[in-house]
Amino acid sequence: MKLTTDPYAHLDEDPAFALHRGGKLNVGSSVSVNDHEGLSLAYTPGVARVCSAIAETPELVGTYTWKSNLVAVVTDGTAVLGLGDIGPEAALPVMEGKSLLFKQFAGVDSVPVALSCNDVEDVVETVERMAPSFGGINLEDISAPRCFEIEKRLRERLDIPVFHDDQHGTAIVTVAALRNAARVTGRSLGDLRVVVSGAGAAGIAVTKMLVDSGIGDIAVADSKGLIYAGREGLTPFKEEIAAISNKAGLRGSIETALAGADVFIGLSAGEVPESVVATMAENAVIFAMANPNPEVHPDVAHKYASVVATGRSDFPNQINNVLAFPGVFRGALDSGAADITEGMKLAAANALADLVGDDLSADYILPSTFDDRVVPALSAAVAEQARTDGVTRT
Repeated sequence: MKLTTDPYAHLDEDPAFALHRGGKLNVGSSVSVNDHEGLSLAYTPGVARVCSAIAETPELVGTYTWKSNLVAVVTDGTAVLGLGDIGPEAALPVMEGKSLLFKQFAGVDSVPVALSCNDVEDVVETVERMAPSFGGINLEDISAPRCFEIEKRLRERLDIPVFHDDQHGTAIVTVAALRNAARVTGRSLGDLRVVVSGAGAAGIAVTKMLVDSGIGDIAVADSKGLIYAGREGLTPFKEEIAAISNKAGLRGSIETALAGADVFIGLSAGEVPESVVATMAENAVIFAMANPNPEVHPDVAHKYASVVATGRSDFPNQINNVLAFPGVFRGALDSGAADITEGMKLAAANALADLVGDDLSADYILPSTFDDRVVPALSAAVAEQARTDGVTRT
């Protein structure tokens, strides 16, 4: 008999490949079926009684199925990490990772769903059709500006929480970090002039939340320069940003805006020269969040800034979405929320910032990813705000 060998076995010499072999998830049973009596309860004929009850009283589905603790992690593979449009199959390892973190940090069950369509209406229709199986939808790695319209339409059509983590997870953690960075330097958000590099999903969401949080002023730059009201060629979403930002009416390049700015938030991977960083105000704050190469290397940033954060785990002050999405969904699911409101997101950001407490320092503006206080604090804040905002079903 001819023996076959795995032609890809050599890839496992890389520990990342070895960890991913066979995938990072499996489905486990919450009950055991060991005899005929158990089988008759878990399946036919007993299951028919439960199905009939749900058909008569639909809200029972949350009690007698796993729907109330189940999230779909949905992608079309068009904006995966820093890799870009690599397709749905290549996106699956990231979606599995997201599901793993949902379970590990918040006890939320989730299923990775990679779609082979990327037209806005096709994605919306597909998610809408499968929504009855899930208690929430986490959109992931969908390119801008399509991601804005997809989220908007799904929130309008579905009665379960819809959350685009690339937008709102990033915004929650960034706002929390900046609140505390301002405290380190003896200021409030209202004292700060901020420059955001990048007008994609994260850049627009961060800007909106900072405006809602009372930021002093904020200017956003895309690949064509600063966004301002009346600039030609703006998408509707950038027009919305132009209407609420850049009170000073700055035009031109991002370098222009950074002169005298208090804060730089990098969400674009565009490198900022040291000569430009040097023009920022005293006690500057630099959040260079591109991975793997920050827009401003921390060694350079520390020459000019009092507080520095990145998206990397090998430097202090990592701005990582895992600090937000598990707790946000835990709170939304526990409260029976039909939506995740702007107030719920802001409540999550404030709760995250407050966890640092008296331990606040230039190198400690956010709790650790593995701080077991994070999910309970955020979930409680989100659930309370959901009730305040009137989006709970109970």
